[in-house]
Amino acid sequence: MNQIFTSSLSSLPTPAYVVDEARLKANMQTAARIRAQAGCRVLLATKAFALPAVFPLMREYLDGTTASGLFEARLGKETFGKEVHVFAPAYTDEALQEILPFADHIYFNSVAQVRHHLKVVRGAGKKIGIRINPNYSKVTLGGELYDPCAPTSRFGVSQNELDQLPWDEIDILHAHSLCESMHDGSVGLIEHMGKTFGPYIKRVSAVNFGGGHFINKKGYDVDALIAAIRAFRAAFNVDVILEPGSGHVVDAGYLVTAVLDILPEKKIAILDASACCHMPDVLEVPYTPPLLGAEEGGVLPHTYTLGGNTCMTGDVIGTYSFAQPLKIGDRLVFGDMLQYSFVKNNTFNGQPLPEIGILREDGSYETLRRFGYEDFVGRLMEKD
Repeated sequence: MNQIFTSSLSSLPTPAYVVDEARLKANMQTAARIRAQAGCRVLLATKAFALPAVFPLMREYLDGTTASGLFEARLGKETFGKEVHVFAPAYTDEALQEILPFADHIYFNSVAQVRHHLKVVRGAGKKIGIRINPNYSKVTLGGELYDPCAPTSRFGVSQNELDQLPWDEIDILHAHSLCESMHDGSVGLIEHMGKTFGPYIKRVSAVNFGGGHFINKKGYDVDALIAAIRAFRAAFNVDVILEPGSGHVVDAGYLVTAVLDILPEKKIAILDASACCHMPDVLEVPYTPPLLGAEEGGVLPHTYTLGGNTCMTGDVIGTYSFAQPLKIGDRLVFGDMLQYSFVKNNTFNGQPLPEIGILREDGSYETLRRFGYEDFVGRLMEKD
């Protein structure tokens, strides 16, 4: 983290999500290298990260966005401005009509859905994709909760249904089966698809290998991914699409919080940030986020459990140890806080949402968005 910014933490309003502009640019260079060297298209999955203020930066390096419904599709079209791909488990006739003006590619999840909507989508001049279940899992995070190919998954046409699809009308074969996967998962999926679904791949013009490619995580072998894509394209003569979300923003931002109180007997510190409100994946996955300058409990001399300022008993971020005792007013900085953070946060208990800001490359801080009572009450009642 920039030292100028670190020295000014004490004056920063908290809680605050902070985008690290320099780190984000560095991550975007990874996408640029993959696009150039593998000859593929790389999209941003807005379900994981959607911040229009940095879209001008990101659009220089990416081909467009993916969406899970109308609002994300419209956001992508109006604020990112490049191609928009949309997937949903199912569409009503009315919902699809609303989505079509904003989407360039529509992906379906079942034989029935693609047959029902085929004429309308083709009439609108849009590309058609079909999501399949490739029966390839490389997911360790969160178990079946985050595994698109889990036995309970509702995603994708099964292998024994593939011959029921109208392949002459399908442009893109979509196979998303990863979540925070390293290169072995990415390469494994690509090779598995080539070995298992070759006859179907030859009937489409593009294959979308979905998201979950953790391309900016330390240890990810980008060259291995590039080589696998190049080999796949040479074997099948199709376009290749990747749609990372988290992978684009790994370690590129923070959640800055303040210590509100300390319960000395229990060694608990109460923060103005909440796990359930401001970093819901901490409880949902679950996982313990990195905390700058701290270690796991018991490693350094002073150990505390960090809890949120809500009435939920389980609103606990984790247990950490520090070189010095915590004090009321101390600023704590959680790392890797751009993915699935402000796109999933909530105002449970009437908790204020953290502001969103950006740490510029010169170390200056700029507020992008502040939230207030109107943002809370606006979801609950009509304004006068």
